[in-house]
Amino acid sequence: MVTAVEDFIYTYEGNQRAVMLYLHNLLSGEMDLVAKIRFKVPFYYKKSWICYLNPRKNGLVEFSFLRGNELSNVQGLLQSKGRKQVFSVTFENLADIPEKTINEIIQEALLLDETVPYASKRKKA
Repeated sequence: MVTAVEDFIYTYEGNQRAVMLYLHNLLSGEMDLVAKIRFKVPFYYKKSWICYLNPRKNGLVEFSFLRGNELSNVQGLLQSKGRKQVFSVTFENLADIPEKTINEIIQEALLLDETVPYASKRKKA
């Protein structure tokens, strides 16, 4: 059975589809995360939202971590791009994905999700 996320991914072509399909299979298969379309893009979660895939108009795929500001980023791969919380890395094709490094970042994000409950930083009205 094809999921809504897979339907979404298959609307793209070439490198964008290949990158998103690889990351989707890694996240929903190997990492056992639940995938859902939210805000018109695929989000992945366990206890809370962990990451999402954002296909860009320029043919790139932005792989974003919702709690990126809380990750160590020892690999130096994630960028804030002016955001306070969400950090991401952008890929053009499958060859750009450093598998070992991406796995380390995902594992750290999963550990954070498992051990430190998410607390909204928004100011109460």
